[in-house]
Amino acid sequence: MAKIEIKNVKKEYENSRAVKNLTATIEDGEIFGIAGPNGAGKTTTLKMLAGLITPTEGEIIIDQMNYREDAAAIKEEIGYLPEENTLYENMRPRQYLHFFADLYNIPREIAEERITQLFDALKLKPGKKKNGELSKGMQRKVAIARALIHDPEILILDELTSGLDPATSKYLTEYIKDLAGEKTIIFSAHNLYQVESICDRLLIMKDGETITQGTLNEIKREYERTRYTITYRSREKPPFEEREEENETYRRTTRSIEELESILKWITQKNATINEIHTREETLEDVFLKLIEER
Repeated sequence: MAKIEIKNVKKEYENSRAVKNLTATIEDGEIFGIAGPNGAGKTTTLKMLAGLITPTEGEIIIDQMNYREDAAAIKEEIGYLPEENTLYENMRPRQYLHFFADLYNIPREIAEERITQLFDALKLKPGKKKNGELSKGMQRKVAIARALIHDPEILILDELTSGLDPATSKYLTEYIKDLAGEKTIIFSAHNLYQVESICDRLLIMKDGETITQGTLNEIKREYERTRYTITYRSREKPPFEEREEENETYRRTTRSIEELESILKWITQKNATINEIHTREETLEDVFLKLIEER
């Protein structure tokens, strides 16, 4: 496993800045999620971590090494899964994985053993089909096996389950979750349920900037708000901005306990009737959308 330090990293292109002053620490053996809307800088960040593109400024230190001096050694520790599968379509999966094992100078017998283990773990049963003849879910599994063939300490995943059916998506999510502790895992995702179910810490980005980062509990504690919904019946129209459900029945939703208390006080004074009070804790997705909208 390996610790990763990202220090004041920027990535600029000719007419834009893709990542702005990114600083983060990814601990040994944790699952670190990166979330944000399209164009947030997620893929650029992952490519810099994988050594595929070079930061304009700043430094990335992996296991006390940096890319300027130790690029070859760092890349041996990394398995990278891009968002698109980009397989060699005319090769069969086992042949394809042996090809990549050869690139890492893995002896044939060890490579065969690892491929068999990966096929079993990923429930990968391609038969005699070539990569181009496989379903999208099967192709994704082959791509994951390719990222793992050299048994890397760090696994970088760009949109692990993008475009997959729910069953395959759930299986791959659980498979990656089982690798926690054994490998350091960094992944990006649009699916906030997936993020919430497996990651230890989360970085939320928009337009290349860091909005917030921390454990899920830290982020939710800082930004989460309880929503209160009260439904009541009153002959007198209330002085609040209300949603009228039907004649003389009103509903109000608020995040403010003070506002809820004010409504209750008014209802008591007017001898109105409370039908229901409902509380709802915000999900990580609620917090995420609120942060993105505010920026």
